[in-house]
Amino acid sequence: MATPSASRTAPQQPRGLPLCARSAWSGVLIGVGIAAFVDETVFHQLLHWHHFYDRSTPGVGLVSDGLFHAFGWFAVVIGLFMVADLRHRAGLAGRALAGGILTGMGAFQLYDGTVQHKLMKLHQIRYHVDLTPYDLTWNILAVLFLAVGVLLLRAARRANTR
Repeated sequence: MATPSASRTAPQQPRGLPLCARSAWSGVLIGVGIAAFVDETVFHQLLHWHHFYDRSTPGVGLVSDGLFHAFGWFAVVIGLFMVADLRHRAGLAGRALAGGILTGMGAFQLYDGTVQHKLMKLHQIRYHVDLTPYDLTWNILAVLFLAVGVLLLRAARRANTR
């Protein structure tokens, strides 16, 4: 006879079964965080090309950079906690994780290059130069990350259905 507390607990996922969707979503969070970290570290801090929000004072720009940096690291930490849980359940799907990371990086970078740079005009990659080569490089890399990530996700899904 089952105890009352046993009937209230959620069923556990079987051990050893790859959890592709959860692996992919953990990868997306990690990928978004990695792209945010690289953007913040390289372009904001090392090269001083721009801040996350350049339409105000330098002080506001620094605060926006700090919030942006925190967002990126929260995404990475949450994604890594999800990976740890998947590993504990023996359900981590490596190809789905890698595909999620690349998809997250590409999606973030494409969003940044199109929505934040061009539509919202929060900042540009650089100022006082011809932006065309920078924009093309930024967005072409984003599309490549996305394409490879989506291919890996499709391959992971196909492998999981077999």
